[in-house]
Amino acid sequence: MKAIISETPGGPETLQFREVRDPVVRGGEILIGVKACGVNYPDVLIIDDRYQIKPQRPFTPGTEVSGVVISVAPDVEHFKAGDRVIGFGTHGGLAERIALPATTCTAIPEDMPFDDAAVFMNTYGTAYYGLKTKGRLLSGETLLVLGAAGGTGSAAVELGKALGARVVGAVSSQEKAEFVMSRGADECVIYPTGSFADTDRKALANLFKSACGPKGADVIYDPVGGDYTEAAIRAVARNGRHLIVGFTAGVARIPMNLPLLKSCEILGVFYDAFTQNEHASSSRNNSELLSLYASNKIKPAISERFPLDQAATALKKLAERHALGKLVVVVE
Repeated sequence: MKAIISETPGGPETLQFREVRDPVVRGGEILIGVKACGVNYPDVLIIDDRYQIKPQRPFTPGTEVSGVVISVAPDVEHFKAGDRVIGFGTHGGLAERIALPATTCTAIPEDMPFDDAAVFMNTYGTAYYGLKTKGRLLSGETLLVLGAAGGTGSAAVELGKALGARVVGAVSSQEKAEFVMSRGADECVIYPTGSFADTDRKALANLFKSACGPKGADVIYDPVGGDYTEAAIRAVARNGRHLIVGFTAGVARIPMNLPLLKSCEILGVFYDAFTQNEHASSSRNNSELLSLYASNKIKPAISERFPLDQAATALKKLAERHALGKLVVVVE
């Protein structure tokens, strides 16, 4: 089969497109003929050895796929050849076929396009796990979403509205702000880029406070990190919840007097661990997300589609933070 291969650590330019052996199905697994693969920021990190998980090389990046089941292991009961599924793993998706544990796969409805499915579970699953399970977001609360024009950020905007929250997006450009408003945000602020001095972080905090209101943000969804995290925590409400989702601007350094003064919680949102260790809760969240999709309350915002041999281009665009919404690789 054809696949994208990482043989040495580095950026998207180090990836190769070539023939490799077909995957072998082991106990508890299903073999999926990949129709589409979502492109996510962990894919950028994992090929550069900057992710928590470091597969043995050579390996194929790609965490989320949609496709059709080709075969199943003898001990798998809930899937059969021909089923349409979403599959989720740490890597292996940017290929024509992938073998995944059946427990990490979800059946999808016949009317759900494969490109929607391939960018659905990672972004919406992460956002829903963060907002509902970890952040306990309630109707009427204020949600501040950093990096709101990205894949998981825009999903958090949609889900925040679906859960009844007032949603404030935060982005780095007017173009991104317009996109976020089109996804349902009540308000959007534009923040500067780069590193910040102490005075700049306080000015940014004041910008967040102004948008969120005098009480502050009840929940902060933070896939950005860096200096933005401290500024956001300064704008959190008393007893608020700050969700650490990712670090596109670098790992944050947080003055620990801030959580004390705010009486707030700082919560890690590690979706991989959730799906692998809490199958029942993960399955329940997946069912609820598919119901929201079926009722048109959420819909992936796919801005570009790429063929498999151009997957590196998609990853480069994501790494440079030029993407709006989701990018998807379509496998012929």
